[in-house]
Amino acid sequence: MTQTISSPIEEAAEHFKATFKTIRQEVGKFIVGQDDIIENVLISICCGGHVLLEGVPGLGKTALVNTLSQALNLDFQRIQFTPDLLPSDVVGTQVLIEENGHRQLQFQKGPVFCNILLADEINRATPKTQSALLETMQEKRVTVANKTHSIGLPFFVLATQNPIENDGTYALPEAQLDRFFFKLYVTLPNHDDFKEILNRTGGIEQPEIKAVANGEDILKMGHTLRQVAISDEVQDYLVKAVRMTHPENDDSPQEIKQYVRNGASPRAAQSILAAARGRALLDGRFHVAREDVDECAIPAMRHRLILSFEGEAEGILADDLIRKALSAAAK
Repeated sequence: MTQTISSPIEEAAEHFKATFKTIRQEVGKFIVGQDDIIENVLISICCGGHVLLEGVPGLGKTALVNTLSQALNLDFQRIQFTPDLLPSDVVGTQVLIEENGHRQLQFQKGPVFCNILLADEINRATPKTQSALLETMQEKRVTVANKTHSIGLPFFVLATQNPIENDGTYALPEAQLDRFFFKLYVTLPNHDDFKEILNRTGGIEQPEIKAVANGEDILKMGHTLRQVAISDEVQDYLVKAVRMTHPENDDSPQEIKQYVRNGASPRAAQSILAAARGRALLDGRFHVAREDVDECAIPAMRHRLILSFEGEAEGILADDLIRKALSAAAK
């Protein structure tokens, strides 16, 4: 009788897939009809990225983050962004403490010192307050009074913005948009999902969410993900697809040249590669395929394409332009 011996890489890949499935099922006990959102958010967390969610109020964005934090046994904080919110309300501030007759300044940590941060209605705060998140999201640290304070890993920001209310909002600057790994749209549930939401939340007993993983598991999954191979051919396709979103590129589609002011950044390519590796693992492969790139390109680039005035005036969708870029890259 022969015994199959798995390599450490194969074992790590199986552990990634099994752990991912367990977390997804646990979150699905409470969250209804958002399977794609859950999957993409989990991939982002494993990649160490942040997500921007766009959708009308009441679609369960806060519930999703809260449920995720319970399933992952991670510290969760929520900030409601408002016009009067100050940067110190986000990152923390120096407070005067008196002990044994001596006064000294002590740093009081803000809500960003957590594992999962929900930045609710982020576009309602002023640009100054929005920028307070920039260093935190990219560097995983906070600098106050010339002192740097590290944030524990994993650290994940899920920001929401409302697409229908424009009064009293401040558009996110391009630099901050580029910090987000994915931008995802949360849509209304269908008829059956609506009924299931009522059944799960309208009774006396609520679904119990158990901790099925922890921060160490997430970090291990991220380490496994980075080992997934990508061929030169697929990597060339990825780079070509991102370059096709730039209007100054001679080979870009005419629609890109007409409607796009700035194309996707190199950080977009990094996001696509990381997410595509996660998709490959979920599909039981240890190499990235073109279809993985195609599946991850739109959520990774839709917020990084800056439309021209003509594109905005005509209501052109970034998703459609990205599909044009992918088609051009495939030729």
